[in-house]
Amino acid sequence: MSERRNTLSLTPEDWHTWFSTQAAWTRQTRLWLYRQAGLSRADAVLEVGCGTGVIAEELAHLSSACVVGLDLDARMLAFARRRRNGVTYVRGDVHALPFPDGTFDIVVCHYLLLWLADPVRGVCEMARVGGCVLACAEPDYGGRVDHPPELAPLGRLQAESLRRQGAEPEMGRRLGEIFSAAGLRTTVGAMAGRWNLPDCLDESGFEAEWRMREHDLVGLVSPEEMQRLRSVDRQAMADGRRILFVPTFYAVGR
Repeated sequence: MSERRNTLSLTPEDWHTWFSTQAAWTRQTRLWLYRQAGLSRADAVLEVGCGTGVIAEELAHLSSACVVGLDLDARMLAFARRRRNGVTYVRGDVHALPFPDGTFDIVVCHYLLLWLADPVRGVCEMARVGGCVLACAEPDYGGRVDHPPELAPLGRLQAESLRRQGAEPEMGRRLGEIFSAAGLRTTVGAMAGRWNLPDCLDESGFEAEWRMREHDLVGLVSPEEMQRLRSVDRQAMADGRRILFVPTFYAVGR
């Protein structure tokens, strides 16, 4: 589902908190995308890269469809299964999905394509097993805005960290070409959002965000500089000055 390559230093509970935080940011766009895809009429839905099951559980709650969540990470799947949320979880690779052609009405992913070694092949596989493919959220750190200016290094550092982990931090702008290369008729857009962080990020969200930053930026920033940036971030939020905008794109393919 999300940005999660170096997983060993964090627990599935940590990742679930982070995935829930991310999902809250993109929920309104997802609900709109589900309507476009006809979720209410779907019999079978697959989420690829489901992680701890945040989005898969949402899909099961919002529809009467049989929902399947797929991920490579056995720890994430074990956590998701323990939640007993009505979803069937399967271990597998998006580059070679273990399902026959046309198994699903809708195939969904959320913050996944930036992590794929071959995103075109991944989308081809999603299109092979599903009638409609939704990439609900893919970031583009090339357009990231941080304010106040003292926090500007965070965007560059995060993008560098993602590249070191094997991800493509500018995946958002590539969605159209990737879906087209997979042979899909595609609509691509960028989601609107409220990025005045005191309004959209509570204390638990702030802690989750910084736990992930500290995890991702190890080796790129000294502990002292990390603490300084965290303090500036917290004060800017308290003062109502904090703005964080990462252009986040979606795609609908048929």
